[in-house]
Amino acid sequence: MTTPDSLTTPDGTRIAYRDDGPRPAYRDDGPRPTPGDRGPILLLHGLAGHMDEWAALRQLLLADGHRVVSYDARGHGASTRRPADMSRRAAVADAEALVMHLGTSPMTLLGQSLGGLTALQLAASRPDLVSHLILIEAGPACRNPALPEQIATWLNTWPATGFPTREDAESFLGHEAWAAGLTQGEDGHWHPRFDARKMVEAVRELATEDYWQDWSRITCPTLVLRGEKGTMPPEEVHKMQSPRPGTRVEVISGAGHDVHLDQPGAVYAALAAFLRTSEGVET
Repeated sequence: MTTPDSLTTPDGTRIAYRDDGPRPAYRDDGPRPTPGDRGPILLLHGLAGHMDEWAALRQLLLADGHRVVSYDARGHGASTRRPADMSRRAAVADAEALVMHLGTSPMTLLGQSLGGLTALQLAASRPDLVSHLILIEAGPACRNPALPEQIATWLNTWPATGFPTREDAESFLGHEAWAAGLTQGEDGHWHPRFDARKMVEAVRELATEDYWQDWSRITCPTLVLRGEKGTMPPEEVHKMQSPRPGTRVEVISGAGHDVHLDQPGAVYAALAAFLRTSEGVET
């Protein structure tokens, strides 16, 4: 695994990221993108995830000629482990700072779960930075008073002394990509690269807030992907389409909440078709 690049945000948080693929340079007085170009894509992982969980989908996108950027959200992976601020405002500011730092706007944002909410909020607040929005098991109807306790209870089921082997971790967590996000300690066991208390902080606002106002401000083409066995209610998707009937929705067969891990090929196919046919896309 290559060492990621990083940037430091104004509040001192280190954000680790990967920037792969072609980097075409366009000057104000030079040639502009042509119909054969593929636009840059920013991948945003969910709670307790990491940037390299996108490995399978990343390879498909790179093979298709896209520039692909992924990063560890604050409190996750190789980014600052215990930042003081785990608010939604901070999460969105990090994504904005990364896009501005790389000079890759406008970008396609592809976010799963909590990362999808970050993508949604960035598309609402900075439409100039976002060309297309793809949400995987993510939407604006977040208000759930029980959520922080549910996350704390789930994380408490992880073994306190870590997983003896990567195979144990994969069996427990359900995906090799989740196990790949762990780090081996001096005890030889495999441990999460996050602080459980910070994960609970990251969802605390979702106990009392929803983001329908943000959703109503989005203007870019949008695709919503649900897992057939996922956790996103169909009713939420229907409500999302009410003010924005052009929102595309696809249900990925056989997939759970981690659609990008269960069916990366299907996610790629849906994404590619969406970018080919969305209004104003250069393909």
